[in-house]
Amino acid sequence: MRTHYCGHINASHIDQEVEICGWVHRRRDHGGVIFIDLRDREGLVQVVYDPDLPDIFAIAEQVRNEFVLKVRGRVRARPEGTVNPDMPTGEIEILGLGLEVLNRADTPPFQLDEHERVSEEVRLRYRYIDLRRPEMQKRIMLRAAVTRALRSYLDDNGFLDIETPMLTKATPEGARDYLVPSRTHPGHFFALPQSPQLFKQLLMMSGMDRYYQIVRCFRDEDLRADRQPEFTQLDIETSFMSENEIMNAMEEMIRGVVKQVLDVDLPDPFPHMTYQEAMRRFGSDRPDLRCPLELVDVADLMDGVDFKVFSGPAKDPKGRVAALCLPKGCELTRKEIDEYTKYVGIYGARGLAYIKVNDWSGQGRDGLQSPILKFLPDEAVNGIMERTGAQDGDLIFFGADKASVVNEALGALRVKLGEDRGLMQPGWHPVWVVDFPMFEWDEGADRWNALHHPFTAPKEDQLDLLESDPGACLSRAYDMVLNGTEVGGGSIRIHNSAVQERVFRLLGIGEEEAEEKFGFLLTALKYGCPPHGGLAFGLDRLVMLLAGAGSIRDVMAFPKTQTAACMLTAAPSEVSPAQLRELSIRVRTPKAEEQG
Repeated sequence: MRTHYCGHINASHIDQEVEICGWVHRRRDHGGVIFIDLRDREGLVQVVYDPDLPDIFAIAEQVRNEFVLKVRGRVRARPEGTVNPDMPTGEIEILGLGLEVLNRADTPPFQLDEHERVSEEVRLRYRYIDLRRPEMQKRIMLRAAVTRALRSYLDDNGFLDIETPMLTKATPEGARDYLVPSRTHPGHFFALPQSPQLFKQLLMMSGMDRYYQIVRCFRDEDLRADRQPEFTQLDIETSFMSENEIMNAMEEMIRGVVKQVLDVDLPDPFPHMTYQEAMRRFGSDRPDLRCPLELVDVADLMDGVDFKVFSGPAKDPKGRVAALCLPKGCELTRKEIDEYTKYVGIYGARGLAYIKVNDWSGQGRDGLQSPILKFLPDEAVNGIMERTGAQDGDLIFFGADKASVVNEALGALRVKLGEDRGLMQPGWHPVWVVDFPMFEWDEGADRWNALHHPFTAPKEDQLDLLESDPGACLSRAYDMVLNGTEVGGGSIRIHNSAVQERVFRLLGIGEEEAEEKFGFLLTALKYGCPPHGGLAFGLDRLVMLLAGAGSIRDVMAFPKTQTAACMLTAAPSEVSPAQLRELSIRVRTPKAEEQG
């Protein structure tokens, strides 16, 4: 039906006759001449109809936004003074010689160039219209380009694209499973996979050596901007490769993808940072290295002060007292400081102490301003000024609480201050975070949990710590972080059945439970399992970053809302009583249970 895409026509086509198809982006009537901007996924082109062809002109007069048209015309240079340098097709226009309305359109619920004033709920309900926006089409095309580049690298490096089951067994992965009732096995359920973790390990035991899959995964969890109930990940597993070999291969892949789709050169190699260093300096295991601000420990300066807000956490082995120096922070108003205090409260902080450095170089202690100064002896003040490197005009924020609260609150504050104060460095700043703890203590449940998952291998020289000091045991895990977002994470896996059983015992998974949930894995480990490891990249997150979007919903064709609902199809929905009877299911709503 067409000879060209709208956005592909340029000055090289002048005097050629072309046929194009697309949607009416805009129609304008100027002094008896009708201009139509026709749009397809490749861009816009201007079509001109004049009254010399009265029958065609009459059709053009009836055209409205979002009508679907087929246009035949001759390409010509735009008249002098009308060239649009902001459009790839801005040097030319098409003189319309034919026009066919392929389909009419009702007035759309929103204009494509006015989407910012439209709620996300409306845009998701009419997603097929929202996806017509050039910005959205570019993002979906970028996603296709990223997946194409990823596949190309993996195919060229001996990885096999292998599918794993969608209907599988419920296993603990850290979130709730989506369950699928079995009609043929009444009272039994499949689970949709949270990841293909166990199957890809079994593929390594099968001798497949290098596997990958761009796979849909499902987690029934509370949502955020970077979470969806169904999401896509690039899943990878290898045999006979160390963690450094895996990381080198994966960063080579990501460097190639970013170069191919954005023409940007990432660092070679990516820097490595231990988990402990990341938490100490940045308060996060996903450090955003674009922000130059860093946390500084000052607990030893505070453990003797007559101020329990500081001395309590300073003396607590699980506590932390840290400082964060903001250059030229004295410019902040009291209202702005109060807003930042409210902000850290989101992360559990009970307050935000600060010192304004008005004139330290000239007046010393008298040049400082803070309600907490009266509690701090000179030695503490001198130590704080020396460690933070604060200069006149700077402001020092403090966090004092459980280490987890201080890390989360000040870690988030440093990034927000970097963004608000224009401190973020441009470009892309990747980093590998390594040497994660194997386990974290859950005080509420009074037990150890796996920091990543229970199949992650401990450091080879730390096996004895599994029983003697689990909190000190480090894992062979690694996360790739890009501009403060974890885009991929993985580990070397446990390939010895005895070690796997030891880890299960530590996590409170007894022999009977282990056999019930993971018996097939434990059996497979006994039949010649190779050393293996891998990782998974969050494809949605990666594309979100490369597209400069604010949410993964902006790079998914048909995402769910914050409540895990599809506005387009009105899913989830009720099903008929007949379907429920077939599945041997009776629905009891929370309200019905309360009444019962």
